[in-house]
Amino acid sequence: MAVPGAQRVAAIDCGTNSLRLLIADVDPARNALADVQRRMEIVRLGQGVDATGRLAPEALARTFAMLEQYARAIIDSRASAVRLVATSATRDASNAAEFSAGVRRILGVDPEVVSGSDEAYLSFSGATAELGRAGEPVQPDQPEPPFLVVDIGGGSTEFVFGAPEADARHGLAAISVNIGCVRLTERHLHNDPPTREQVAAATRDIDAALATVAEAIPVASARTLVGLAGSVTTLTAVALDLAAYDPARVHHARISAGRVHEVTLSLLSQGHDQRAASPVIHPGRVDVIGAGALILDRIMDRFGFTELVASEHDILDGIAWSVVTAAGRNSGRP
Repeated sequence: MAVPGAQRVAAIDCGTNSLRLLIADVDPARNALADVQRRMEIVRLGQGVDATGRLAPEALARTFAMLEQYARAIIDSRASAVRLVATSATRDASNAAEFSAGVRRILGVDPEVVSGSDEAYLSFSGATAELGRAGEPVQPDQPEPPFLVVDIGGGSTEFVFGAPEADARHGLAAISVNIGCVRLTERHLHNDPPTREQVAAATRDIDAALATVAEAIPVASARTLVGLAGSVTTLTAVALDLAAYDPARVHHARISAGRVHEVTLSLLSQGHDQRAASPVIHPGRVDVIGAGALILDRIMDRFGFTELVASEHDILDGIAWSVVTAAGRNSGRP
């Protein structure tokens, strides 16, 4: 049932590893977003892109097949507009036009292959919409701004620093760097479990990227680290010892740096079957969660954060918000 006064929209986040759909009723007047349907499927669109520079035919086929399912769900929901944002894999691919043509055929809209800074902004707005706006008093036990929002994806990681100003980009500093759970696994973590030398090589790659981040944005001024996307939420579920994945328990959970480090070491020491036995690790993340956890662990160590605030709301929610605000630039009906 639609929420009175809200606009029903569809948002699709096409990342390097996962393809996610959010159909939601969005009401900017009340600063409220209510889920109608939220789905995530691992399609591994970025398979081999780091090595070949092209989207693999089988990866495109998996992605298009899932988009067909999403298109039917969007039509059935009577959503008034849809926006699809594609991230690192399609930014890097030489055959991106093939991907765009498939999206247009299935959804009737053009995909938006956003820049790293736009991707970071969408993640920030999605993650901080519930944390208050600039100028509002901070409630007891509420995370304190300014925030450093970190979105660990499959091919890249986005960093954005700022206060929760959901209606404007001014005051935000953002950067995207090419470290992600799929990219680092394919580049370095070839054994299962990875060798000490492979982990060290991945760590050097991460640390070099973080040095670039430190030069680009004022990370030292951030009061709260907010972590997004599957690597972060999966690690959080592991850290909480959940018997089954529970988004309500994960959302806004606070995990200490020590616990993040402990879980990271554990994941990197386990073989595939051990990780696959976890009730909270999605099958599509079993092979890459170690690299994702290592990225988060190095971020917290390098920048001195003692605690992580995990968020289930991320770029997907930011895309949905953008459809009903001036930030939405490409919308239509499937």
